[in-house]
Amino acid sequence: MSFSADVVTLFPELFPGPLGASVIGRGLGEGRWSLRATQLRGFATDRHRTVDDTPAGGGAGMVLKPDILAAAIDAVSPADDPRPRLLMSPRGVPLTQARAHALALGPGAVIVCGRFEGVDQRVVEARQLEEISIGDYVLAGGEVAAMVLLEAVVRLIPGVLGAAESHAEESFEDGMLEYPQYTRPQTFEDREIPAILISGDHGKIAKWRRAQSEALTRTRRPDLLKK
Repeated sequence: MSFSADVVTLFPELFPGPLGASVIGRGLGEGRWSLRATQLRGFATDRHRTVDDTPAGGGAGMVLKPDILAAAIDAVSPADDPRPRLLMSPRGVPLTQARAHALALGPGAVIVCGRFEGVDQRVVEARQLEEISIGDYVLAGGEVAAMVLLEAVVRLIPGVLGAAESHAEESFEDGMLEYPQYTRPQTFEDREIPAILISGDHGKIAKWRRAQSEALTRTRRPDLLKK
């Protein structure tokens, strides 16, 4: 069974977007994973196709209505659907490489893209939506965040990226940032490729890369070393 992604959104025309390009898009075309975007307004019940209302208790903005969103989720994800239901939200649990690996090994995901001031909490609870964040900042909606999550996950599906070694030594795979990379030409604007990398001594190269990863992580993401 291939990885199956359902996205509930007010802007289905944004998909597949960048997910349709390069190796991710090729994997989509080869059927290694599938993507369906569902228009939330299709589940509105009034002639204006209303999907939101003012926040209870007052405040700025609008909130997605629970009944409309629940109907959309139920349409793409019946009760016996084994896929996790995810809500892209800045207040969610941070997306990690470990979570991406876990999702890549599963049957897929149902992803809800929020808009406006957010989603009625009752549908979050009633449909067991797991809130996921891609960073400590706020976007206009969840669509770009959903694309980030899907790319992080889909590239880990066997056969999508190519050889397993392609991502085995990337940032976060071993809890640290990736070491610097170099390629030809040997000299670029008076800067040389480190001699160790062209020495042919794979043991020394591995030690150098490990040391570089540790130094970069210590400088830029010391929180990873604490973990």
